[in-house]
Amino acid sequence: MPARPAAPASRHPIARADLIEGLAKGLAVLESFDTERQRLNATLTAARAGITRAAARRHLLTLAHLGYLETDGSYFWLSSKVLGFSGSYLASARLPRAIQPTLARLALQAREAFSAAVLDGDEVVIVARSGGERGGVHPDASGIIAYGVHLGARLPAHATSTGRVLLAALPRAQFAAWMKGRVLARLTPLTVSEPRALRAVIEQVRGQDWCLASEEHELGVHALAVPVRNASGRTVAALNVVSSPQRRPAELLQRDMLPLLQHAAHELRALV
Repeated sequence: MPARPAAPASRHPIARADLIEGLAKGLAVLESFDTERQRLNATLTAARAGITRAAARRHLLTLAHLGYLETDGSYFWLSSKVLGFSGSYLASARLPRAIQPTLARLALQAREAFSAAVLDGDEVVIVARSGGERGGVHPDASGIIAYGVHLGARLPAHATSTGRVLLAALPRAQFAAWMKGRVLARLTPLTVSEPRALRAVIEQVRGQDWCLASEEHELGVHALAVPVRNASGRTVAALNVVSSPQRRPAELLQRDMLPLLQHAAHELRALV
């Protein structure tokens, strides 16, 4: 398996002399675990992290020794200890705390599932979502939950409404760099996976300032998203609602939910 696509350059450049390469490789090993590959051996980890098998083995053993991984002697998987990082982030970061009350209000008002996400490399990360019964949806809501949609979940940017909104917010040169050489996975028969077609989609999203992605990440699920901007006008997150085509067809989802999302995003501008 080829190494995972490299993330864009960091917003915080560092001199090579100050870079601890061992730490960077260890974190790359942790990031190799995802919903596609929940259990890895040294060979698979080496391919996904872009390091040698010997280095992957040492990092896996060290992380298991420190309690961040579990192992059966051959394969490794994440332990609950890694949740400490996400828990600390969600408890201390300003963005999730600012958005969470709005998501809860929207869920009660619309009886659908809402979430907020940020862009990280080729994926979006869910940093806040509506709470309540039935897995995070209001008790009277549709109960539609896309696969893997939970706090901290990482979803492919090209196939999700939030990802497309966030990609559309990038300067054109930066988006062109993001697209260069990228292979777009086809997750369902409806996923836009041809680069030229995705560029056209992103240009449309950039013009209309919202995105509807229907059954591209998961069949039976579609989502509508808008950008969340701060007081300076910079897009800091994407706000979306998830439903099903059967419960709320695309035209109704857009008609009913787009004004709610846009109003909520406007209210959040002073808070994020």
